[in-house]
Amino acid sequence: MKKNKDTIRLAKKMPVDDENEEQQAGASDEAESQTARTLATLRQMLLRGDFRPGHRISELSLVARLGASRTPVRLAMDRLAQEGLLEVSPNGGFSARAFTIAEIYDAIDLRGTVEGTAARWAAERLSSPRELDRLRRCCRLMEALPSHPNDPGQPGVDSFIGFTELNTQFHAALMDLSKSTMMRWSLKRFQSIPFAASALIIPEALELVFPIAIAQHQAIVEAIENREGTRAEMITREHARLARKNVEIALSHKHGSSLPGASLLRIDTSALAR
Repeated sequence: MKKNKDTIRLAKKMPVDDENEEQQAGASDEAESQTARTLATLRQMLLRGDFRPGHRISELSLVARLGASRTPVRLAMDRLAQEGLLEVSPNGGFSARAFTIAEIYDAIDLRGTVEGTAARWAAERLSSPRELDRLRRCCRLMEALPSHPNDPGQPGVDSFIGFTELNTQFHAALMDLSKSTMMRWSLKRFQSIPFAASALIIPEALELVFPIAIAQHQAIVEAIENREGTRAEMITREHARLARKNVEIALSHKHGSSLPGASLLRIDTSALAR
């Protein structure tokens, strides 16, 4: 009889335990979600220029400003320090980091090295030509973008957003073909640095970038398809150097100072225009 009572008592407790587990799981998901939102918002604030380089950022002020608890704010700041957008202040805490133009160029070259390795691995690890379908689709759609009315060889102004999105998709697909989680992790470090991301293209630079990018994208796909790993790597590394010209044009343009991350640069942008 006692055994039956214990069984009934245990059975009655089980739903409560399940409910507790669900509540704990829900709380964990909410905490991760809050941390992700806090990280995204704080990164945007840094790139927008809300904090002067070198200025100490108070954790408590961010708690109030972001409406988040201290834990996600602290985790977000630690993550941004790992990405390089924040640095540890001499007196403790964090401050926004400033970047020199030389550091930006170094980051672009290093990104090219990483993406070049991804292209080589893609050629070496390709198991089927159909894996290249995403890259080929991006190339076709880029070529099909509306042309400039006065220059059939160049995309029109309305094609800028489409080109930028397709370029981002191409590089994401290339990274997937490397079949390496470590490769994705490594690239994210460089993508977070202002002006070093492959997606940085401004309308004023599109005329220069478009024909070269199209030709290089197609050459990368061809090299991977032919299992020419070294060739794919070299073309991809050269392709990344287009970003350097993008930076020069962006910073010399009258709207360059309004681009994301421009406030973190230690440079006299007016000097580039002379």
